[in-house]
Amino acid sequence: MHFLKQLLAVAAIAVSTLAGAEPGVTATTITLGMSAPFTGPNGAYGLDMRKVIEGYFDQVNKAGGVNGRKISLTALDDGYETDRTVANTNALINDKKVFALMAYYGSSPTTEAMNKVFGPARVPLVGTISGAGSLREPISQNPGSRYMFHVRASYADETEAIVNQLVSLGLKNVAVFYQNDGFGKSGLEGVTAALKKHNLAPTAAATVERNSVEVASAVDAIAKTKPQAVVMVTLYKPTAAFVTAMKAAGQRPMFMTLSPVGSEQLVKELGADARGIGISQVMPYPWNDIVPMVRDYQKLIGNKADSSYYGIEAFVMARITVDALRRAGKDPTRERYMEALESTGTDLGGFRVAFSASNRQGSRFVEMTVVGPGGKILK
Repeated sequence: MHFLKQLLAVAAIAVSTLAGAEPGVTATTITLGMSAPFTGPNGAYGLDMRKVIEGYFDQVNKAGGVNGRKISLTALDDGYETDRTVANTNALINDKKVFALMAYYGSSPTTEAMNKVFGPARVPLVGTISGAGSLREPISQNPGSRYMFHVRASYADETEAIVNQLVSLGLKNVAVFYQNDGFGKSGLEGVTAALKKHNLAPTAAATVERNSVEVASAVDAIAKTKPQAVVMVTLYKPTAAFVTAMKAAGQRPMFMTLSPVGSEQLVKELGADARGIGISQVMPYPWNDIVPMVRDYQKLIGNKADSSYYGIEAFVMARITVDALRRAGKDPTRERYMEALESTGTDLGGFRVAFSASNRQGSRFVEMTVVGPGGKILK
């Protein structure tokens, strides 16, 4: 009887301890949440990211986990729709009770989720496939920004690199084709600001709606100006439709686009017509195994041919997340996790990510690539 009383007392203490634990944390697990497109026109992006993140977590778990706990991922499909992303974030925090968030996709969806859900709830998010200024406002201006940790350069960084390259080639007649949402508008602002530094302005600007390939009116507006170059702030399907339609209209400017386009998806969609398109990238070249981080990524996925820019960015997000969880200690809280993220100054092996109490911009790395013969991405 005495032994039974002791056993019940220990069980009661354990239950009490767990009841006071942070959401998403048990004695054996830490659960993280992700919202991204897994279906629809942009499903390939989210599926690639989720596969890499789950693969890395599995690798960590097989090696003993993080401070004795296994890491699990609850991933919800948002179809790259803002309302679904906000609903998913509510579900992840309030129903699924995740500890923290990671690997979101898109500017407008993430901005809305930050301002309406995870910012007010004080739940940190590591990594989003977005370089939008709306996600990078100073914390003093938008308190929700405190809970966003970016591992990629901004669209302003990317568009400046693109414009500088165009101007260095002597091109001045530059048009912009952009998506009519936070992503596209942020890119348009970046191109406009970068051109202004050279006393230039876009000669034309035309839009396409999110998740649409209706590009005819944009082609008409831009083709009239006979541009020397077009910067396309769009994802791969509208980008491919636009390039195809411009060529059909007899226009062959220099086509440039930003990293979210998805280099591999664009090449698959356009085939031989992708050759010559310039793409700014915010991650190291994922097929170059000279860089230690790239070697680690390739080892994780098991096949160098399956390497992608989306995949290696997801790998960075996963490593930064796990590293901060380790440093948050054996009894992690969201605030301890935040403190660990804010003290991040990590060289992942050829790619550095650094945050501080006032800086959420972990990297400003940008390099230019071009689609070469056979669809190969060349530096």
